[in-house]
Amino acid sequence: MPILHASLANDITWLIAAIAVSGMLLRPWGISEALWAVAGAALLVVGSLVSWREAWIAVGRGTDVYLFLAGMMLLAELARAEGLFEWVAAHAVRAARGAPHRLFVLIYLVGIGVTALLSNDATAVVLTPAVYAATRHARTEPLPYLLICAFIANAASFLLPIANPANLVVYASHLPPLGPWLAQFLLPSALAIGATFVVLRWTQRDALRGAFTHDVPVPRLNRAARLAAAGIGLTVLALLGASATGRQLGAPTCIAAVLTLGLVLATERRSPWPLLREVSWSVLPLVAGLFVLVAGLARTGVLATLGGLIGQLALRSGRLAVFAAGGGVAAASNVMNNLPVALIAASLGAAHGLSSLRASLLIGVDLGPNLSVTGSLATILWLIALRRERVHIDAPTFLKLGALVMPPALLAALAAAAFAHVF
Repeated sequence: MPILHASLANDITWLIAAIAVSGMLLRPWGISEALWAVAGAALLVVGSLVSWREAWIAVGRGTDVYLFLAGMMLLAELARAEGLFEWVAAHAVRAARGAPHRLFVLIYLVGIGVTALLSNDATAVVLTPAVYAATRHARTEPLPYLLICAFIANAASFLLPIANPANLVVYASHLPPLGPWLAQFLLPSALAIGATFVVLRWTQRDALRGAFTHDVPVPRLNRAARLAAAGIGLTVLALLGASATGRQLGAPTCIAAVLTLGLVLATERRSPWPLLREVSWSVLPLVAGLFVLVAGLARTGVLATLGGLIGQLALRSGRLAVFAAGGGVAAASNVMNNLPVALIAASLGAAHGLSSLRASLLIGVDLGPNLSVTGSLATILWLIALRRERVHIDAPTFLKLGALVMPPALLAALAAAAFAHVF
């Protein structure tokens, strides 16, 4: 009888997790992603499938992630409110001098920089509308350049530790110092960024024809904008310094963001509430709910089973394990979103302690979501930004494009991870 009860509890846990993740991705009845995640976590606790203590511990594991997300969201919203991204996008249009291929390269480079230094969510949320506005002023088709914002947000998200909140999740808030990080991920990231560029540029070749108007207005940067830019620059330097010394990134990110915001608001004598209302705070309970859902899945034994399979594969063929693990989590990220998959990957990586295996898990979590519109939070935020501008791209269209763009980049990055290290 206890076995039957355990089996029934596992089935119910899986059902609740499946409903919660499906609700996050599909948003039936307009219910937000955060409510689905929190409701699923609450059902696990109320149904005694996860104890209050286990849930509290699971939520507490994400403290560094919450602080990092809060700080990055504040900085990104401050940059948007002060027009920094519109200023950069307008300069890119002018520098392109009417040549679509040149503008494509410039926006791609801007996307790499924004993703690496301000996280992939910033690229999706604030660079996307800036690129749309700039291309509309230039009277050119915006979609090829908007696609850059979606694909580079994931492709460049393991260039630096601060480029993706999922990085903190996979490494359980204990990221490697900047030097070892670059030694392990610089080549795979460069290959992923390069492969993504080549394939995406090829798929958009027909749309990137004909000159456009490059004499677009450039927003004026006032004193508040310059202070915000300086604060963001110093924040990035502080985070790189923290990463170089192996320190956690959450607290420095949040403190620097609050200080930057406080300086701008105090100088301009403005209230913080209009800006704070625009930040997507619901992301924080969403992530906390996902931590509890994964704790519930861990109780079913599925993570231990997966860890054992990967461990056996690693012992038999280390390089094959890199491709299997990276490809597996990449595929899973498109089924259930990469944040819960990142939590599972963290458990698998910690179980084996193999640097190249954990690197392959992170590459799959970060890069895999370039296949579908539901793969990552950044891509979902990109879709929301497009809807606000009345630009529509459906899931099948994105899937067809992602099926061309993502696999070469993933294989190139995993190959670099597999052959750079020996198990």
